[in-house]
Amino acid sequence: MTPFRRSSRLLTAAVLTAALSTAACSRSGDNRPPEQGDKAVATVQDETIWASDVKREAVAQGLIGEDEALDTTSDLFRRVLDEVIDQKLLAGEAQRRRLDSSPLAQRRLEATRERILGDMLVESVVNKAVSDQAVQTLYNEQLRLAKTSEEIRVRLILSRTKPEADAVIGILGQGAGFEAVAAERSIDEATRFSGGDLGYSTLDVMPQAYADALRDKPAGATVGPFQTEGGWAVLRVEDRRKENPPTLEQARPQIVRYLTYEGVRQLLEQLRGKAKVDVRLPAQTPPASPAPSAPPGA
Repeated sequence: MTPFRRSSRLLTAAVLTAALSTAACSRSGDNRPPEQGDKAVATVQDETIWASDVKREAVAQGLIGEDEALDTTSDLFRRVLDEVIDQKLLAGEAQRRRLDSSPLAQRRLEATRERILGDMLVESVVNKAVSDQAVQTLYNEQLRLAKTSEEIRVRLILSRTKPEADAVIGILGQGAGFEAVAAERSIDEATRFSGGDLGYSTLDVMPQAYADALRDKPAGATVGPFQTEGGWAVLRVEDRRKENPPTLEQARPQIVRYLTYEGVRQLLEQLRGKAKVDVRLPAQTPPASPAPSAPPGA
């Protein structure tokens, strides 16, 4: 993910709203560390800014990941700390001018509060769903499925027309090497200079036309020509082997994303099932079909 960076002095409306919310929630004067082992790094009008506040802002901006550490001696920490201080000053001035008392401000502050609480609930649910045991269990299931699937290594020569593809078959039939013909005649720029090599993949991730053509073909077989979206394809089956599954560590990021999505989906499904939700919008109507054009000469 490419981090979204902004000027150290630029505060968006969303950040200002969050700052107002933070200021409103801290009126009680509770100055205890928000997290175990937290470190006070600044004070603004006797209100403490903690290292965790700075890290949370850096994560919100996409400057670091949730699990990354942020060194308090780094330039990044000092830059984000300046932004948090600016937020506190702006929020304090907004309160002094009583901007937080308007109905619009109250609605925006409440929306920010709800978003924060929702995020905290999701984090707690996800932390339970994405355990080492859950990751291992799903990996074992994927491993079991992988043992029953097969990978095929294929080379491709892609032609614009069927006559051109038929000519390719003729040349191959005379003993020409598939790689040499691919380099000379294939219009697939992504593979022609590697002899048409598509590498290993399973049938389920191939375009349907390729999967259908290759399903029962042994290693060494030449397949085609057949029509695809990009032209007419001639394939050579280089090898067939049992799928080589990724290691647990290689698969972990994808498994974590899946478990996170599933955890949130199930939570929302449960909440919507128990809640009374009344959406007061008119039913969507499908777009009208365009009127048929008049026949020539009408």
